[in-house]
This record gives sequence, C-alpha cells and structure tokens, in this order.
Amino acid sequence: MFVELPQNLILMTVGAFLLGWVLSSIGSRMGSSKRATKRDPRDDRIRSLEAELRIAQTELGQVKQSAEQLEKDLQTAQADVEKRDKVISHQQRRVDELKKDLKDSVMKTRELRAELSNRAEESVRSEAKLREVETELSVAQASTDMIATGVLDYSLAPDAEDEEDIRAVGGTKSAP
Repeated sequence: MFVELPQNLILMTVGAFLLGWVLSSIGSRMGSSKRATKRDPRDDRIRSLEAELRIAQTELGQVKQSAEQLEKDLQTAQADVEKRDKVISHQQRRVDELKKDLKDSVMKTRELRAELSNRAEESVRSEAKLREVETELSVAQASTDMIATGVLDYSLAPDAEDEEDIRAVGGTKSAP
C-alpha cells in the first residue's frame, strides 16, 4: 500500500517546504511594508471622509435633538404669546369701555352743572322777586294798617300837633 521512499527524500521534501514557508513569510512581510508606503492617496481620502461622515452624523443627531427641543420651546412661547394677546385685547376692550363711560359721565356732569347753574340762577331771581313781593306786601300791609287805624285818613285834616309829631319822626308832610 504505501510506497517506500527513501528517508532522505522525505527529509528533503519537508525541508524544502519549510524553506519555502520561511521565504514566503519574509517576502510577504517585506512586500506589506512596501505596500504600506505605496498606499493609494484615495484610500486615505476615503477613510477621512468616512470619519467626517461619522462625525457629521453624530452632530446631526445632536442638532435634531436640539431642534426638537427648540420646537417645543417655540410652541410653549407661542402659547404664552397667545394668552398674553388675549389678556391684552381683553384689557384694551375694557379700557375702551371705561373711556366711553368716562366720556358719558363727563357729558352728564357738564349737563348737570349747566342745569344746576340755571336752577341756581332761577333761584336767585326767584328770591329777588320774592323780596320785592314781600316788600310790596309789607308796604301794602302797612298801608292797610294805617288806613284801618285812621292814620292815613285824608278826609281828616291833620292838627298842628300831628304835623310836629310827623316831622319829629322823620316824615315830611305837605300842608293841605
């Protein structure tokens, strides 16, 4: 079954394989160092672009998160602005209503002042007329009293004594 080969042949074959293996490993090491020095610049560019891509993707993720947070903040701010706008518009309407009420009140106050001054003027006139009427009434009453007592009876001739009494009181009477 097995062929008998001389032992030297086997040793030489094994030695040749070992020698080939050692030479090939030395050759591959030297060749790899030469290949490393002769690398294509495009490979370096590709590697740097891949690194930049990874960095950009990381930054993109951070920017997206930041944008989402800013979006939420913007919505919150818009809601606050809308609330403030509603409050401001409500207060503006209230101020407008108060201005209108104030104008109406001022007009009514002016009208009432004018009416009050007219009434005061009428009251002063009425008081003056009332005094005149009272004076005339008191004069008429005094005249009536004098007629009733006979002091103003023109049919009777005054005596000399009466004329002196009247002059002494301050009255002047003309002679009949």
